[in-house]
Amino acid sequence: MSPTASYEADPAQVARVCLLYSGGLDTSVMLKWIQEQYGAEIVALTINLGQPGEDFDIVRGKAVDLGAVDARVVDAREEFAHEYVLPAIKANALYGGGYPLFTALGRPLLAKIAVDVARETGCDTIAHGCTGKGNDQVRIEATIAALGPELKVIAPVRDWRMGREEEVAYAREHGIPIKGGIETPPYSIDDNIWGRSSEGGAIEDLNEAPRRDVFNLITPPEEAPDEPEEVELEFEAGVPVGLNGERLGLVELIERAGEIGARHGVGVVDHIEDRIVGLKVRDLYEVPAAAIVLTAHRELEKLVSTRHQNLFKPGLDAHWGFLVYAGLWHEPLLGDLNAYMDKANETVTGTIALKLYKGRADPIRRASPYALYDPQLAGFGESGGLFSQSASPGFIELWSLQSRMAYAIRNREQKED
Repeated sequence: MSPTASYEADPAQVARVCLLYSGGLDTSVMLKWIQEQYGAEIVALTINLGQPGEDFDIVRGKAVDLGAVDARVVDAREEFAHEYVLPAIKANALYGGGYPLFTALGRPLLAKIAVDVARETGCDTIAHGCTGKGNDQVRIEATIAALGPELKVIAPVRDWRMGREEEVAYAREHGIPIKGGIETPPYSIDDNIWGRSSEGGAIEDLNEAPRRDVFNLITPPEEAPDEPEEVELEFEAGVPVGLNGERLGLVELIERAGEIGARHGVGVVDHIEDRIVGLKVRDLYEVPAAAIVLTAHRELEKLVSTRHQNLFKPGLDAHWGFLVYAGLWHEPLLGDLNAYMDKANETVTGTIALKLYKGRADPIRRASPYALYDPQLAGFGESGGLFSQSASPGFIELWSLQSRMAYAIRNREQKED
């Protein structure tokens, strides 16, 4: 079959492949399959974005055992937090009103690192384990095409059309150990420090509520503690810098916020989602850190921004989220939006306290040196002062002028009748 895109690899020209390797079934089968089908050397690349419970030494050793000529593990947690998650925080990034983009944020970074490692190790091709039905193929391949146009791409899962049973059979035949010893995991999982997704299996039945076994990160809200817990976040120019009075680096702050939120059942998202490729799917997300940090950031932003800013920015936030979801990390418009987000966040400084209880994260205290809130103006305890109540009737007359005129004109016939 001839390639349909200029960046797709010609099998005859593939000699050394940089494989984005997770250690799971798909990429482990791929590691062997590429050697067989292409006669190519494999450089296995595993990237740490904060996947909980992952032993990267084991993953690397498995790649070597399966024939990789080189196996590298890159710790990209700091870069991911500061260069990808932080812009998402400033943009209050949610796609479809619920998904905080943790996978979408990670994919352009994976592809960027893959381009760098491919060049360092003399690879001519990059391979990934994305399917032809998902968004990640778009995010990864668009980034590779932008950053490494000389490199080619192969996507075996998209090409070989093996189902789960065929992959398991291939793994057995070639002595490939199945991660965790589970040959047919109930769900497809992806995770990093910003969240965890589960899809497939019983989740695809829209008539079925999420099963208990889907929750790996978060305590189901009904099982969360009966006593609420308060958590206070501090921001400087939109950047989370402190948790419960302690200044922390961004990675540690996200991890700690996630642990606290998970304990209280915060951050469960049962989501119907429109994929880039046109499919409508159901995903279950566990996003305790994002649920806490984004809620606090939005609340602080409301406190320090004018009405006009608060009406205008959500539209840009939504467009930012769409571009990232759609794999357009290197679209110039995203850079333009980032410049606006940085400017809009210059005064997003202060603290927000949230009460966590049975899956909820509710703001209960707010403070900022830039707060556009004055209790003397807003309170009902005093009359007059800086706010002239006597000026209100004139304001009301002018404010409602066009609306009143339109109402009168459009109801003129009724009055005449």
